[in-house]
Amino acid sequence: MAGNDWINSYLEAILDVGPAIDNTKSSSLLLRERGRFSPTRYFVEEVITGFDETDLHRSWVKAAATRSPQERNTRLENMCWRIWNLARKKKQIEGEEAQRVAKRRLERERGRRDATADMSEDLSEGEKGDVVSDISAHGDGTRSRMPRISSVDAIEAWTNQHKDKKLYLVLISIHGLIRGENMELGRDSDTGGQVKYVVELARALGAMPGVYRVDLLTRQISAPEVDWSYGEPQEMLTPRSSENFMLETGESSGAYIVRIPFGPKDKYIPKELLWPHIPEFVDGALNHIIQMSKVLGEQIGGGQRVWPVAIHGHYADAGDCAALLSGALNVPMIFTGHSLGRDKLDQLLKQGRQSREEINATYKIMRRIDAEELSLDSSEIIITSTRQEIEQQWHLYDGFDLVLERKLRARIKRNVSCYGRFMPRMVVIPPGMEFNNIVVHDSDIDGEPEGNEDNSAHPDPPIWSEIMRFFTNPRKPMILALARPDPKKNITTLVKAFGECRPLRELANLTLIMGNREGIDEMSSTNASVLTTILKLIDKYDLYGQVAYPKHHKQSDVPDIYRLAAKTKGVFINPAFIEPFGLTLIEAAAYGLPIVATKNGGPVDIHRVLENGLLVDPHDQQAIADALLKLVADKQLWARCRQNGLKNIHLFSWPEHCKTYLSRIASCRPRHPQWRRSDDAYENSESDSPGDSLRDIQDISLNLKLSLDGEKGEESAAPDSALDSEESTVDGKSKLESAVLKFSKGVLKTTKRTLSSDRAEQGGSTSKFPMLRRRKHIFVIALDTDSNTDLLEFIQKIFDAAHMAMTSGFIGFILSTSLTISEIHSLLVSGGMNATDFDAFICNSGSDLYYPSSNSSEDMPSATELPFVIDLDYHSQIEYRWGGEGLRKTLVRWTDSVVDKKGENEERIVTEDEQRSTTYCYAFNVNNPTRIPSVKELRKMMRIQGLRCHVVYSHDGTKLHVIPVLASRSQALRYLHVRWGTDLSSMVVFVGENGDTDYEGLLGGVHKTVILRGACKATQSLHLANRGYPLEDVVPFDSPNIVQTSEGCNSNDIQLALGKLGIMKA
Repeated sequence: MAGNDWINSYLEAILDVGPAIDNTKSSSLLLRERGRFSPTRYFVEEVITGFDETDLHRSWVKAAATRSPQERNTRLENMCWRIWNLARKKKQIEGEEAQRVAKRRLERERGRRDATADMSEDLSEGEKGDVVSDISAHGDGTRSRMPRISSVDAIEAWTNQHKDKKLYLVLISIHGLIRGENMELGRDSDTGGQVKYVVELARALGAMPGVYRVDLLTRQISAPEVDWSYGEPQEMLTPRSSENFMLETGESSGAYIVRIPFGPKDKYIPKELLWPHIPEFVDGALNHIIQMSKVLGEQIGGGQRVWPVAIHGHYADAGDCAALLSGALNVPMIFTGHSLGRDKLDQLLKQGRQSREEINATYKIMRRIDAEELSLDSSEIIITSTRQEIEQQWHLYDGFDLVLERKLRARIKRNVSCYGRFMPRMVVIPPGMEFNNIVVHDSDIDGEPEGNEDNSAHPDPPIWSEIMRFFTNPRKPMILALARPDPKKNITTLVKAFGECRPLRELANLTLIMGNREGIDEMSSTNASVLTTILKLIDKYDLYGQVAYPKHHKQSDVPDIYRLAAKTKGVFINPAFIEPFGLTLIEAAAYGLPIVATKNGGPVDIHRVLENGLLVDPHDQQAIADALLKLVADKQLWARCRQNGLKNIHLFSWPEHCKTYLSRIASCRPRHPQWRRSDDAYENSESDSPGDSLRDIQDISLNLKLSLDGEKGEESAAPDSALDSEESTVDGKSKLESAVLKFSKGVLKTTKRTLSSDRAEQGGSTSKFPMLRRRKHIFVIALDTDSNTDLLEFIQKIFDAAHMAMTSGFIGFILSTSLTISEIHSLLVSGGMNATDFDAFICNSGSDLYYPSSNSSEDMPSATELPFVIDLDYHSQIEYRWGGEGLRKTLVRWTDSVVDKKGENEERIVTEDEQRSTTYCYAFNVNNPTRIPSVKELRKMMRIQGLRCHVVYSHDGTKLHVIPVLASRSQALRYLHVRWGTDLSSMVVFVGENGDTDYEGLLGGVHKTVILRGACKATQSLHLANRGYPLEDVVPFDSPNIVQTSEGCNSNDIQLALGKLGIMKA
């Protein structure tokens, strides 16, 4: 907006047409009545739904230019009604949000009470600790407590301690345009400070001692509208030269940008449209990491695979990816939010311009918040730039509570169990900078800035003349602002402050570096509106010759821009309404520029350390002008701020950042894929010999034990050792271990007998485990039908469609379902099928993984035993953060509270199903699906109490499964890829039109999907309620990997669908 003067005109118009408004009370809503036009009534009827302030200003301009007083008053009357509607809408939204905040506060307090009630031992005052213990990488955040690394001795000592390590790190940042050199920062809203941060972090980590390789995974973009370099599969990041860090860093492979193809080919799309394609990225990244683990194993692992020590997601979309990769690989996850969805949602709602639904439609904000909640569930460490991010932003999330975190950490210190509850560790590590190439001389502030073309030895940078051409007097100190023309950057308030303060205009010039542009009409509407407003303000205050706003600059020009501002004894300002960190403030300080910065967000922490400027309220225009004038006019204050910044700036160096970063990773409990036997024989053998398979089963029998349906292990009562380490949860292996002796004897006996038989005739069917990797295609039947009859019917149709190929072992089958293993056995028996018709069974909604046993028909298991073996390695993957008995007790207590009152009687809506429950799946029956909370609400209740889990409704909402947070049917498929080397792209997943509430996870990825129309016609409202956003926001239905059959499909229709996917000839 251009100012309040046009709003005053609205008020004047209200006075002018006041009687007309009163007289319209008896008028009808017709456009014309009694020969006169009623603009007010028409506006209320036709236009009241619009309340964008940009439109208001545009309409006011038209009204002000109207010559006829009567027509002008008519237009202004309409504007008055529109402003009234805007105020009314804003008040309504604020009221709804206030109710939501109050409800959230009550829910959190109730969750804390419930969690505390479960943790029986109270805490004394001395054990409560700080509000957020261990919150900062720099102690209490004061400058005196922050460690310094400015001396070569300190660096050398740390280097010698860590250089023998050979760590592999994976960073993920999937949106924007990412490359190592000539970054196009400011090109769009997705290519900003985060892009620079992740690239420089990867580069700095790659140069650290003890780090062998760093991979920065991002999206491969081969679109005509972007540079060809973004389509290169891999790019090595060349390390920055450093005079103070030329020490031996040990053997290193370096840092790389690895681009994974996913999403629309040949098209660059904004981050809001990437959500449906995330599973495809995860599968591609998983394949890269597995291949790299083999390569690094040969280089530095002595033949043993080298897995990442951590996977670090940046922003919500990459956090979602990192959580899925962490679960598939059993590797620690780290997360940095950069900008948080709940905070952005609150800010947008406070503006009152859009409703929650409109915000979600524009920004996909609910999907983003879900990803951030999942990141909290999965992360060992959350890295933030400031305390403000923790105390004012992360506290908005269900998955993090400062008070509960304090209580849990105190219990950990006392070696007392937390009953399955967990809070991630929040660590403040400010972003780093490379300062060694920055040399600041006193001559930088003594020379003349007008130009130095005559001195050929040291010519002025071209960007200097590009800026100074705007100024009448370029010798005046320069006030520098470096930000996109985004409303939240608050540049318009800065221009107003400068324009309305005459002493400031007389003493200084103003330089606005607002990204790169060709024409205003080619910019986004938001950025164009801000830039247009700035140009109008320059004209209004007649600031020509005092304000520079160049159209173009390179990333390499930015240091020269800082130098020019310092040379003129200028000031750098960041007036953003809220700044998550403020990397430009550190950059400016490194070049000797004092700062004026917003008091909201990261600049508070930066100023506490550097003490090189002033903080202001970004909404206070006069305070901004006063702070700038004070620094520009008081040369002693300016010099003191400059020296303070230069003296302390190395506290924000990349070596310091990386040293703290790596020490935090070292505090995580090491986790990586571990099997109880080696897979080398499988990897190196192409033989299909039955004898080899039988020898394999002898090894596997030590790992895969017989599981009786419904049998659960005892909970471990061991106390927690550290909050970062995984809590002692379920030790369900104890009972299974006792059963393995009985099963091993039987399976080895059978193996020997079958082996002798197979030596006589090379034809017997043996272990199916090696066959998983030998199948050319694997058909995953994941139909969530309400009846077993329907499921058997569709299984038979799929078998018939694949009959020609399956007879030669061309195709393998996996059954993926919410059924228990005993229910699967009954299903197979009723359908006349054998367990060996399938290669694997994913059951209990993805919490258990079974394989068919190799027992022969003459040695069938007894009535209490089933012909399956369970994969305990899969359990070791998914048990991370499993709440165990503490979670079960909380769920049972919840079920007792969910009742349906009928008169004086109460009927329980949800009841525990102990018979169907297993160690990693708590099952419940739902008697009235319409009265139960959604998946989102139930997970929220658990998260508030520090419990992490995955909730699945099945059988049209009549069954409820609560399983580990990183367990799911889609994750089980990725586990098979990691464990047995099955090719995800060779899998075909068969689903219905709808399914269980984990249905969406089965549709994306590199695998093929066949949607069988006519199957599983459950109500879609159940899924929408559980997500809060439409399925199209998370599933790429336009993907060539997803096909649908005709209604009421048969085996021929399935064959046609498989033909479209290129699986077999139709």
